[in-house]
Amino acid sequence: MYQDILKKINQPIILLGYMGSGKTSIGKKISKILNIKFYDLDKLIENKFNKTINEIFLEQGEINFRKEERALLENILNKKKIFVLSLGGGTPCYFDNIEYILKKTGLTIFLKPEIKQLSKKLYRKKAKRPIIKDVRTEKKMIEFVSKHMLERIHYYNKAKYHVVYDLNDKMYACNKIIDLLNKNCS
Repeated sequence: MYQDILKKINQPIILLGYMGSGKTSIGKKISKILNIKFYDLDKLIENKFNKTINEIFLEQGEINFRKEERALLENILNKKKIFVLSLGGGTPCYFDNIEYILKKTGLTIFLKPEIKQLSKKLYRKKAKRPIIKDVRTEKKMIEFVSKHMLERIHYYNKAKYHVVYDLNDKMYACNKIIDLLNKNCS
C-alpha cells in the first residue's frame, strides 16, 4: 500500500509549523511508516556546527543562523529523492524560504496544534528554545505564542495541507498525513 503512495508523490514531504508543534516526532513516524529517509533541519545545523541551536543563536546571532539554515535547506531540497523534512519553526518565515520550498515540492504540511496546549508544552521546555527562554509564566507564554504565531501564520498557511491535531495524539496526525498523501497525490 505505501509503495503506491511513494509512486504517487515522488517528491519530498515538508513539515512546517510553530516550534514544539511535533514536526520532528511526526516526521520520524511518517518516514518510518513510508520507509523513507527523515531529515530534521535543526539537527543538520547542530551537527554541522557541533553546537545546539541555542548556542549558535548566542554566538553567531539569528541572521547568521538563518543564512546557514537557508544554505542547508537548498542543499537538501536539491536532492532528487523522496524524504521527510522537518523544518525549524522560523524557516518558512525568512528570506524567500517558503516560496523556494513551494517551488521544490507540493507536499508541504502545516502541523497546527491548539495554542494553549502548545504553549504549556513550550513553557515546560523553554530553556532549550532561545526565543522563549525568558518567558516567566504560562500565561505570558500563551500571549507570546499567540502573538508570534500571528506574525508567522501567513507563511505557515501557504502550506498545501493543514493538519489540526491534539499534541497528545501524534498518531492521529500521522494517519491524517498518510491519508492526505494517499488521496491527494495521484
